[in-house]
Amino acid sequence: MEKDCFLQAGVKNIRTGENFKAVMPSNLYDCSFGDDCFVGPFVEIQKGVSIGSRTRIQSHSFICELVAIGEDCFIGHGVMFINDTFQTGGPAHGDRALWKETHVGSHVSIGSNSTILPVSICDHVVIGAGSVVVHDITKPGIYAGNPARFLRELPQQKDRKQV
Repeated sequence: MEKDCFLQAGVKNIRTGENFKAVMPSNLYDCSFGDDCFVGPFVEIQKGVSIGSRTRIQSHSFICELVAIGEDCFIGHGVMFINDTFQTGGPAHGDRALWKETHVGSHVSIGSNSTILPVSICDHVVIGAGSVVVHDITKPGIYAGNPARFLRELPQQKDRKQV
């Protein structure tokens, strides 16, 4: 076997804020991170992704191109982001015109093994482990399931209404 057939995972052309930490091995390239971010091992974050300050990405997660994640977020173990919806009946084969964007607001926690299709998720959302998010989330709260559905408000939301 030729050595040229093996590509090396690593870190290339990333922009980081202060106190950035990543556990190797990870594959991070052409992406950016705010202050105090953490990336666990066996994570891939692709070109053009932006991660806000104080966000944690746990091990074995995949964040593809066209994803933006806000501040103070938690991405659990094995979370997969998707930018290709197979809208032509199969993979886009690199045709970026067929890819779609994902926007995750601030103060969002995504449970382990969740899958996030191209959607927009507002601030102050918790997504339960193993959920599949297929539609925009426009109301703060707790969501879970396949497809992910609104379950209830966050405790902080209830407290704010009583004031």
